[in-house]
Amino acid sequence: MATFSRRRLAAVALVAASTLLATSACGGGDDAAEGGPITLTVDVFGQFGYDDLYKEYMAAHPDVKIVERGTGSNLDEYSPKLTQWLAAGKGAGDVVAIEEGLLVEYKARPQNFVNLLDHGAADLKGNFLEWKWNQGLTADGKQLIGLGTDVGGMAMCYRKDLFAKAGLPTERDEVSKLWPTWQDYIKVGEQFKAKNTGASFLDGATNTFNTVLLQTAGNTTGYSYYDTSDNLVVDSNPAVRQAYDTTMDIIDSGLSGKYGSWSEEWVSAFKQSKFATIACPAWLTGVIEGNAGPGGKGKWDVADVPGDGGNWGGSFLAVPKQSKHQAEAIELAKFLTSAKGQIGAFKAKGPLPSSPQALEDPAIIDSTNAYFSDAPVGKIFAEGAKSLKPVYMGPKNQAVRTEVENAVRTVELGQRSPEQGWNDAVGNAKKAAAK
Repeated sequence: MATFSRRRLAAVALVAASTLLATSACGGGDDAAEGGPITLTVDVFGQFGYDDLYKEYMAAHPDVKIVERGTGSNLDEYSPKLTQWLAAGKGAGDVVAIEEGLLVEYKARPQNFVNLLDHGAADLKGNFLEWKWNQGLTADGKQLIGLGTDVGGMAMCYRKDLFAKAGLPTERDEVSKLWPTWQDYIKVGEQFKAKNTGASFLDGATNTFNTVLLQTAGNTTGYSYYDTSDNLVVDSNPAVRQAYDTTMDIIDSGLSGKYGSWSEEWVSAFKQSKFATIACPAWLTGVIEGNAGPGGKGKWDVADVPGDGGNWGGSFLAVPKQSKHQAEAIELAKFLTSAKGQIGAFKAKGPLPSSPQALEDPAIIDSTNAYFSDAPVGKIFAEGAKSLKPVYMGPKNQAVRTEVENAVRTVELGQRSPEQGWNDAVGNAKKAAAK
């Protein structure tokens, strides 16, 4: 899932964080009672859609009890705790989710994880898109840190009722035709703004910035903040500056609601119909439904994203060496990342499978989403998934990304000029990378 974030369901983030803190001293799948079923703890962030899969697995394995921690939590909260647990040698779950933007950082310490190649994982290589499989390998190819869960095909989610109020087309095919490029998207936004619907055209600048960056990088350099030799290239990679300038155009046009992604205000804005569009990787559909609530059903729909495709998000499941039940944890990770497991997660919360078999399954291809006006989400997201182009993430990707996003926010909030914001992004990114 994502750098993010399916990352952060802020409405429950505080509860989730409290749960993580309260249980971090236990971790590692401690058993409830000697001689009883073993407990496998699974650490996640956001919404992975595993609830029904857990029930199915436990029914087939009565000697196993599964406990999930961190559901809905912010990646910025989850990752430091996982790093702390791994460094301490205790506290981590038996299976842990690792977001793609942080994978390089964790692969630098492979000694913290079970080598899944030593446990038959090599036979599963064909179950994953080739680049997704390769992402889970260490640089020398000798250790597999994690098995892939999902990828993040792009779309644009929009409110049909607000589009109708603004006199714009509401049918998804017609909406897709409105914005073949991001400049066209801005023009549509200006038309929407002129109608004074009481809502902004989009949620906030950072979500769109990330979409444009990963789309542009995937179609050009193949990397964002770091090149493939792990050199920081924030100020020299044209994809970063292009995404920044496009986002500045959106801000300058007054189209943003200025809601900080994953904030409480952002969550409330969904329920209160405060914005009409949001750049929408596959995993975000579950977040939108959770945030907007039952009242939003049938008001949302899914159209093509401006520009040319792109991939935002995707995670892996790994087994820390500190797990007391490594063999059982490995089998659970294999089940959850199997084609069947990935299909089940997609049906539950929308994360797009990284399994070619799952992507070809009618359960995915023919799937629709009732919440999003019966949009053919399987067709929208899955058809282009095999041709998704991965974007390389460097060793301090999350820290650097946070600084760049913060700089974008200062411009959005009127605190800095675009050029001042760019200088802040570059300077603060260099400081974050050097820590």
